[in-house]
Amino acid sequence: MSETSQTSTEYSHTYGAFIPEVWSQKLNTMLEKDCVMLQCVNRNYEGDIKNQGDKVKIITPAKVSVSTLSGDDITYEKLTPTSDNLVIDQKKFFAFKIDDVAQAQANTDIMEAHLRNAKKAIEEVQDSYLLGQHAYTDTNNAVGSDSSPITLAKDTIYSNFVKLALCLKNSNAVSSDKRPWVVINPTIESYLLQSTEFINAHNVADETLREGAIGRIAGMDVLVSTNLVATGTNYYVLAGTNDAITFASQLSKIESLRDKDSFSDLVRGLYLYGAKTVQPKALAKMVVKVPV
Repeated sequence: MSETSQTSTEYSHTYGAFIPEVWSQKLNTMLEKDCVMLQCVNRNYEGDIKNQGDKVKIITPAKVSVSTLSGDDITYEKLTPTSDNLVIDQKKFFAFKIDDVAQAQANTDIMEAHLRNAKKAIEEVQDSYLLGQHAYTDTNNAVGSDSSPITLAKDTIYSNFVKLALCLKNSNAVSSDKRPWVVINPTIESYLLQSTEFINAHNVADETLREGAIGRIAGMDVLVSTNLVATGTNYYVLAGTNDAITFASQLSKIESLRDKDSFSDLVRGLYLYGAKTVQPKALAKMVVKVPV
């Protein structure tokens, strides 16, 4: 084969074999695994999401009261369940171009590599969005405040995490089958690791931690996210159980097409998602001051 013929063959072998359905399923599977906050939410109402603005109806049962029986007189209360909507209102896309020459010269599966980068980018915005649900925490479930944040110190950090866990217990959010979690960032982690009360993951006996958890403190699985960013000089540490936030998502579309203006392939994907705090009392937050 001549050099010219070989080059032509290499350059023509781009993404002709790209099958959108296969890569859509693959990327959706990839997105299930590593995102920190996906381990801290439920997906009970996900349903079939196809378009931005889709709504998932959530029915919340009414509370049932208990009365003292006096003789044979029984009064029946009328229960009225409430309904709300989980709106799929977050619309994100990725789009990139791969030059034929770059594809021909690549010594790895360049499509796989770029989709992994797309996965990381999606997870960052998704994680930040879910961590933003701290705004819907029940007002009684806060340790510290914007005006009086907690100052980090290795000798007091444990007592403040105990207060955070206590908020969830006092709200009846914690039970034997509803183990709480707490999400911190690397700065807070550096203080936590100096606390003698912190139990490292390898020292947690006979219990399974969430994937990626570094250990446990005050009965809460500790997860670390770099997407827990500062707001001004404060961080919002988020704790809760999986009952608190419901999340629904869908990689709505992924496709490849030939660029008519260059020797390149275009790949793009559309990702839709939404979340709702359905049980504010199953969330707790701690407002932490960033050390100078």
